[in-house]
Amino acid sequence: MEDFKEDIKNALKTLKAGGIILYPTDTIWGLGCDATNEAAVKRIFELKHRSDAKSMLVLTDSIFRVERVVDEVPEVAYSLVECADKPLTIIYDGAKNLAPNLIAEDGSVGIRITNEAFSKKLCEEFRIPIVSTSANISGEPSPHNFSEVSEVIKAGVDYIVSYRQDEKTSSTPSSIIKLGKGGVVTIIRE
Repeated sequence: MEDFKEDIKNALKTLKAGGIILYPTDTIWGLGCDATNEAAVKRIFELKHRSDAKSMLVLTDSIFRVERVVDEVPEVAYSLVECADKPLTIIYDGAKNLAPNLIAEDGSVGIRITNEAFSKKLCEEFRIPIVSTSANISGEPSPHNFSEVSEVIKAGVDYIVSYRQDEKTSSTPSSIIKLGKGGVVTIIRE
């Protein structure tokens, strides 16, 4: 835990100031900001050259924090989160208490509960969901590790986490499931 203590402190300071961080997650390297800060979310859309009609997901550390940002957590979500053996993003209806430009047109939001050491600790300490979107320009390949993050992205953030920069392993995006009304489960990406 000590090996990323300074990174946690600096990332928290950046997030609280409305900045953007480049950080490792339970999947790929991501761009992050305070998910309740509309101006910070807008900066990420601009940095990625991404239409704000394409939604971004948020990371948090527990199902209890999910309950604070959606109207109702379907019962099946608790089982899905508990049984997931790999990173799982769940799209929930009725998003609330988040930046308006983060919520999809249909009122939904994708949320992933992270179990990766750094991002989990960051979410625990920040106590507010953090945007997590791939650290790439929209349309370009997602970086599988830090060495694949473009210089344009690195130059556009306010803080770059040092932890895990040396790793060369290839990571994969999460599975995505949409939970609809009446417990309807739709698999978006396996």
